[in-house]
Amino acid sequence: MSYKKFKYRLHEIIYEADTQAGKIFDVILLFLILSSVLLVALESVKWIDEKYHEQLDLAEWFITILFTIEYILRILSINKPLKYIFSAYGIIDFISTVPKYISLFFLGTQSLLALRALRLLRVFRILKLTHFIGESNQLVKALARSKTKILVFMFSVVVLCIIFGTIMYMVEDDESGFTSIPMSIYWCIVTLTTVGYGDIAPSSTMGQLIASVIMILGYGIIAVPTGIVSAELTSQAVSIDHNTQVCANCMNAQHKDNAQYCHQCGEILNHAD
Repeated sequence: MSYKKFKYRLHEIIYEADTQAGKIFDVILLFLILSSVLLVALESVKWIDEKYHEQLDLAEWFITILFTIEYILRILSINKPLKYIFSAYGIIDFISTVPKYISLFFLGTQSLLALRALRLLRVFRILKLTHFIGESNQLVKALARSKTKILVFMFSVVVLCIIFGTIMYMVEDDESGFTSIPMSIYWCIVTLTTVGYGDIAPSSTMGQLIASVIMILGYGIIAVPTGIVSAELTSQAVSIDHNTQVCANCMNAQHKDNAQYCHQCGEILNHAD
């Protein structure tokens, strides 16, 4: 097999979830990621680490070496390695691999291995949930379009918390916990968001009445951002389904089903055997 065909086969296995080999590769990768995160979690338990430290460390090194090989193969299987290295997935793959090597020089960095959980984002490609990818793109666009409205709304909420917090500071005494305006604003935010820690509570009748009003407002305020985003979602056109083909030349992953060429650079997506 020529190097060109080998490189293409490697690309199909590593980057594509459409093929059987690609699905198997990605499922194994997910299993390794979950195993790595589990190992880090177990290592944080003191008695388990004391008893099985060597076994856990050996297992982590084994998985780290596999991830290192996978990272190198990802770079070798594409035409423009820098496209992958500086892509979102490339950065995630890198920062999820290096912590174990860093731990050789700096102690206490093993917990950073939990960053490997970020690689679970690949589950959308592995299970070929292309309709989920399309819906997530719609959600991102809806959030971007409604950001101004949401920012104005959040500013209004902040002003409301300052006003009610100041009023509560004047109504309540220090014994109730309203020792300052910032503390009163903190109470107002906690109450308005219906979190209710209970560390501060009004004791006067007027304070309790104001608190009741804030609680009722809280339910309505929570629903407003959801309504804004929902309105943007319904106004958008129907999304176009995409497959999991990743262009080996420009790393573009947004292609229509059955696409033969990359719409961004024109590279062939499905090379002949």
